Amino acid sequence: MATLRWPRVLLKLSGEALAGERGFGFDTVAIDTIAQEIGEARATGVEIAIVVGGGNVLRGARAAERGSDRSAADSIGMLATVQNGLALQEALERLGHDTRLQSAITMSAVAEPFIRRRAIRHLEKGRIVILSAGTGNPYFSTDTAAALRALEVRAQAVLKATNVDGIYDRDPRKHPDARRYQRLTFDQCIEQKLGVMDLTAFTLCAENDLPVVVFDLGTPGNVRRAVLGEDVGTLVGREP
Repeated sequence: MATLRWPRVLLKLSGEALAGERGFGFDTVAIDTIAQEIGEARATGVEIAIVVGGGNVLRGARAAERGSDRSAADSIGMLATVQNGLALQEALERLGHDTRLQSAITMSAVAEPFIRRRAIRHLEKGRIVILSAGTGNPYFSTDTAAALRALEVRAQAVLKATNVDGIYDRDPRKHPDARRYQRLTFDQCIEQKLGVMDLTAFTLCAENDLPVVVFDLGTPGNVRRAVLGEDVGTLVGREP
């Protein structure tokens, strides 16, 4: 059993990660790769809950900008996260992992309802718990859902998997000389206006001293390294 920095974590995945290079829909190779990464991390003994976005199908905020009703668009986006949860669950179980899919929107034919105590019990039994449908309410991002669910299931950290290897002082894709931070406090992120998460999610983490690790999902082994507390990405939290 590896030495864990955090015995229980919540892994936040973007919906786009499940689309691979296509950027939209589902890429089975990408999903299988992510499942493999999660499985390697689970082998360390860490308890893992997962929140996955729905951006590979629809983002409610963007649809609203094009004239859609925001509440309806967000509902479609939440249902997309259930689809992503099912796809990820199937890939994990093909690898032999015991999983549970829970949904904030009741749909008993495909997922358990989200019940906090039941989710915690699943984690204690070593199951990977996928928490879908966001918070069940419009106007809340999956970042906010990740922060909220992490607090509810008593996770000790949020691991935010992205396509960038941490937090930079400027956009590294536009500025080759951008500097990556290894560690930041919540106050520094606010003062420097660094977009770690949306404000609601970030405030939840900051007020509850819930550390956030932002790292690159595309580097093999990074999920495992993150749960072991190795130097991967950027850690946002209190001063040591």
